[in-house]
Amino acid sequence: MLQDAVTSFNQMFEKPFRGVLWKTIGLTLLLFVAVFGVCFKLLEYFSADFAAWIVTAAGIVAALIYLVACAFLFPPVTALVASLYLDDVADVVEKQDYPADAPGKPMPAGEAIVQGLRFMLIVIGVNLLVLLVIWLPGVNAAAFFIANGYLLGREYFELAASRFRRRDDVKAFRKQYGGTVFMAGMVIALFVAVPVLNLMTPLFATTFMVHTHKRLSGSRPAD
Repeated sequence: MLQDAVTSFNQMFEKPFRGVLWKTIGLTLLLFVAVFGVCFKLLEYFSADFAAWIVTAAGIVAALIYLVACAFLFPPVTALVASLYLDDVADVVEKQDYPADAPGKPMPAGEAIVQGLRFMLIVIGVNLLVLLVIWLPGVNAAAFFIANGYLLGREYFELAASRFRRRDDVKAFRKQYGGTVFMAGMVIALFVAVPVLNLMTPLFATTFMVHTHKRLSGSRPAD
């Protein structure tokens, strides 16, 4: 698994992946800037009748809250971005590292977006629950990594596996290797927690889970 993670990290910077890398980083940043812009406009609208110092103080507090919220928003946002570029990334990995295997079947664009939105809402809901224990030292970090490790592992693995398996087979296969998928999800959760690197999460996680699914399916990378 660690070798898959190292391989996936190195591949992000290789020429075939660079285009997708910049697309995923750009879209991720755009989504966060859009959310910030909406929040700023709402704050501006509701504070129009207050004194200037109150507006300034509220802006500072809101900015700090937003920075904290970003840590919890990264997992769902990156999952949504990944659903849009999964097939592009998987195609490159499969052709480059597993040329002897049959190619995967791309997920229809509409279905991919629906899956991404569904998962984004699930992760937001779970992380809102995690916020309830944010003030408990040790427990907050453990809750964040365990919750996101499970969810990210499940989602990215199912996205990768769905290129080769039917929905029922995907879930059964994931449950069969539940421990491995969870540990792979923990690796992704750790990646999400690293500033700057987390912008690359969709590319890293997708590449990582393609390798993980291939390995669990019995495939080995070509020499």
